[in-house]
Amino acid sequence: MELTRDEEKGLDGEYGEALASSYRILVAIGEATGAKKLVPVEWAHISGVNYNTIGDSGMQFLEKFSNTARVAVRTTINPMGYDKTKPEGIPPAFQERQQSIARSYERMGATPSFTCTPYEVFDLPQKGTAVSFAESNAAVFSNSLLGLMTNKESALSALASSVTGTAPLSDLRLEDARGPKVAIETEFDFTNELDYGVLGYFAGKAVKDNCVSLDNISRLDTMQAKALCAGMGTSGSCGMFTFGGKVKEKISFGKKEAQSVMDELSTTDDADIITLGSPQLGMNELDLLAKITENKKFTRRCMIFCSRAIYTEAIKIGLAGKIEKSGAEFRCDSCTCLTPYVTKDRYDAAITNSVKGAYYLSRSNNVKVSLKDIRAIAEEYTQ
Repeated sequence: MELTRDEEKGLDGEYGEALASSYRILVAIGEATGAKKLVPVEWAHISGVNYNTIGDSGMQFLEKFSNTARVAVRTTINPMGYDKTKPEGIPPAFQERQQSIARSYERMGATPSFTCTPYEVFDLPQKGTAVSFAESNAAVFSNSLLGLMTNKESALSALASSVTGTAPLSDLRLEDARGPKVAIETEFDFTNELDYGVLGYFAGKAVKDNCVSLDNISRLDTMQAKALCAGMGTSGSCGMFTFGGKVKEKISFGKKEAQSVMDELSTTDDADIITLGSPQLGMNELDLLAKITENKKFTRRCMIFCSRAIYTEAIKIGLAGKIEKSGAEFRCDSCTCLTPYVTKDRYDAAITNSVKGAYYLSRSNNVKVSLKDIRAIAEEYTQ
């Protein structure tokens, strides 16, 4: 790779070990992906925030790294494991370790956003801007719908980009890689957000390229788009989709393929808790939820995960209060994925409308999952 003189100094340790290690990470990735150089990024979004994700080794690394590392560009961070204003049932040891991780990121200068939907919370850069997003749904959403340019970063690569302000010029940061070679042909009409999440999960598993075309789909609302991006980000390496375009290969996605995904991820018919928010719910989903639960009460415990920023806005306009009248409980700064609120010793199964949530609830939390769309959940579990 061709590095500038300043980048070479950083790599050689002249600006400290934190910057040197960050450059080593980016150069190694760049060489592995055929990048000729590093390019500036305007925004880094880091995963690896939840203690359940990175554990003691990640926590200890961040404690040491943050002693000298400082972010060079706007840096936001993914949800942590719990809402510190509602710690009920969360072991004190987990809380202590989680807060250590949060302090490390804040010490570096990161914004304590604790959101997996930064595109709903922060002002967006212009189309064509290079960013470094480690949250998979945010990477797919930003590439496909916002015109930003990011690879599906790891927690470490996005962390390195936050400190150097650069990223390798490779894969989806190159225009040539942003054209699909394969199309998914949908063969039935979609009726809800779960259909789009299932499509995304199927596409992520079926297509190994950087980009895929989705045929017979031309417009998405926000909830559908988030479900699609989260599903795609969960199951594979594909980091972008387009609507149509010339391709070399087509793959069919019909009711048989959709049912195959449902059979994999939906493993029970009922459960004792409902979890909504993977990705975290935004204002559009909260508005819908308020309407479909108006004058009704949930018959199961219902947890709604959203960012603190979204919850604050929902309080201001009275939306949060309307939803809370249904008995639903908000959890901010956290999400369904790897949540310590839903554990095997408390619940045998969970109900969710999220394909991504179902994947992690099953594999990481070891609970069964009942996948239903949000309207079906409201109809079946409120009265």
